[in-house]
Amino acid sequence: MTEDDDAHLVERRTGGRMLLEGGFLEVRRDDVRLPDGSAATREYIRHPGAVAVLALLDDGRLVLVRQFRYPVGRVLLELPAGKLDRGESTLACARRELAEETGYTAREWAFAGEIHNAAAYSSESIWLWFARGLQAGPQKLDTGEFVEVVTLDADELDALAGRGEVPDVKTLWGFLWLQRWRAGAWTLDWQSADTAPGL
Repeated sequence: MTEDDDAHLVERRTGGRMLLEGGFLEVRRDDVRLPDGSAATREYIRHPGAVAVLALLDDGRLVLVRQFRYPVGRVLLELPAGKLDRGESTLACARRELAEETGYTAREWAFAGEIHNAAAYSSESIWLWFARGLQAGPQKLDTGEFVEVVTLDADELDALAGRGEVPDVKTLWGFLWLQRWRAGAWTLDWQSADTAPGL
């Protein structure tokens, strides 16, 4: 599909303002012109983006984390993940977050894709990286960060997801990509940690 194919759906910003500026998020209210020429407003969160890492141990188990997520008020099982720092490549962020949250470093990396996990109200993109050839090390958690490292095989994660116990979208998306890759339906271009492109 081209931009011309989507012209009948596109909304155009005509003005707006910032409602709130936080530590790394902005809440905005924009005025827009709808495809039929009428006007509307859109409220949304501007987010710098994030990465998620599907890290595979040599025996095929996945490295996951459990942490309390304040907005939903519960502990979630998730892929290691974190927000991009200004000017940071997605690979550099993935390597940093994997080491900080789990202590693992990886010999090989492969980029899977990008998702918009809450496109109705947030500009956040999450870039998914796969990592393998893992070497264990100490966690390097940020001050005030409390993360428990968990390893599960695919069947265990599948059972949890099937019972509705994995509500985190990036983790479900990463697991889908893993299943499709292992089935030979989707590809991953593995590269050494030294030569993988940064994106």
